[in-house]
Amino acid sequence: MTTPIAAALVMADGSTFEGEFIGALPDGDPIASGEVVFNTAHSGYQEIITDPSYAGQIITFTYPHIGNYGTNRTDAESRGSFSRGVIVREMSRRASNWRSESDINSFLLSHALPGISGLDTRRLTRLIRTNGAMVGSFGPVEGERAVSMEQLTAATKNEPGTDGIDLVSTVTTPTAYTIPSERDLTVVAYDYGMKTAIGQQLAQFARVEVVPAQTPASAVLAMNPDGVFLSNGPGDPGTVPYATEAIRQLLGEVPIFGICLGHQLLSTAVGGSITKLPFGHHGANHPVRDETTGKVEITSQNHNFAADAASLNGKAHVTHVNLNDGVCEGIQVIGAPAFSVQHHPEASPGPHDSRYLFERFESLMLENPAAAKAGN
Repeated sequence: MTTPIAAALVMADGSTFEGEFIGALPDGDPIASGEVVFNTAHSGYQEIITDPSYAGQIITFTYPHIGNYGTNRTDAESRGSFSRGVIVREMSRRASNWRSESDINSFLLSHALPGISGLDTRRLTRLIRTNGAMVGSFGPVEGERAVSMEQLTAATKNEPGTDGIDLVSTVTTPTAYTIPSERDLTVVAYDYGMKTAIGQQLAQFARVEVVPAQTPASAVLAMNPDGVFLSNGPGDPGTVPYATEAIRQLLGEVPIFGICLGHQLLSTAVGGSITKLPFGHHGANHPVRDETTGKVEITSQNHNFAADAASLNGKAHVTHVNLNDGVCEGIQVIGAPAFSVQHHPEASPGPHDSRYLFERFESLMLENPAAAKAGN
């Protein structure tokens, strides 16, 4: 058993937290920095860590015990981890589950991801809830690669965060690829940071042609799809105008379904505006009401930005509302077969209350004669 290495976290407001270093030391500079956010999910830590939407961010888990059921190759949501690091109250010393292939620390090491444990994550969460999302930096403060508190403070001061930075280009697939299906429908999926579970859900009713985020609308239409999917992804939707322009050209030409960042981009494509939330929505327990049915769903969410409902008046109908704070969670575009939601209906490990939205997308494609192919 290795000897614990003392570590510290310094936040932008000067708050400091002490703990122990876990995971992998970054190459070169041993300091990890980024925008610090908190996630309230009780399980699914592997899926969260491998979600590309966390690019540029340090993930704080509010659930106090992380790693007790281990990790495996099946549950990863992307080809790696794009986050800057993880913060936990306590990392499990052993993993017990029949699906487990590796413990959490070995998983962090294999993904070259640093972390810090032993912090008062309740205090840190209250700090972010009170002051809003802020940047921070952490690193070892003892050992051969120890850094000083002054170095951590300087790193935090120099960390730009996620505002105004195109993070999509850092996580999108470099080349197009196909997810096969036994069904005849074809969906072109824009990968802004698409989770594996989304592709699995789409493949239940369509062959999925996944394309890089910068793919022009003309290239997508040339593929003669039955529908276009706009994936989740990290950061500020205002930094990816190429995506908004492509969506604008696709509107009315083919059925569209967007999730998370895809929802925000569809909203901007029809003329809506985007606001940044104080500390975002990150967790698996957010209540959302489907305004079209009146039903309330418990949803999984991961986003710092949201579409402004008032800016969508006359352009789209608000179909879903977050019951915690009233934020717009879904829209139906007026005059075009296009809709989107802010939350994650594909959520792994759950909840699965919103998976009907994939069926709604399938129905939209089948009902739309402009995009339907002969024989579908």
